[in-house]
Amino acid sequence: MEAMTTWRGSCHCGAVRFEADGELEGLEYCNCSYCARAGFLHWYVAPARFRLLSGDAALEDYQFGTRSSHNRFCRTCGVTPFRRPRSDPDKVDVNVRCLEGVDPEALPRRTFVGIHWEQAILDR
Repeated sequence: MEAMTTWRGSCHCGAVRFEADGELEGLEYCNCSYCARAGFLHWYVAPARFRLLSGDAALEDYQFGTRSSHNRFCRTCGVTPFRRPRSDPDKVDVNVRCLEGVDPEALPRRTFVGIHWEQAILDR
């Protein structure tokens, strides 16, 4: 079995730190009202491949609309390093922009048309 890459990440102030294992593929940009404003670049990983290293007490949870996504953000700096998405509730949605040593603009990604969420899920 081939070894997976371990990526380290954090919020802006460093209070929340995490690791995720895997290759940076299947990345998604979403244009819904939340993701577009937050600048989220989505990478979905299985919970077993994600480890919160520190900062659980620093995290707040923001929900809106159907209240089925959990947008975890640092109460100190306001950055959302990961979330539990409505589209894939069985995964952890890592914000690639919070990973160390990654140029997110250089990575291929697809667009999820979140402004028309129901149709985008069908089209996926």
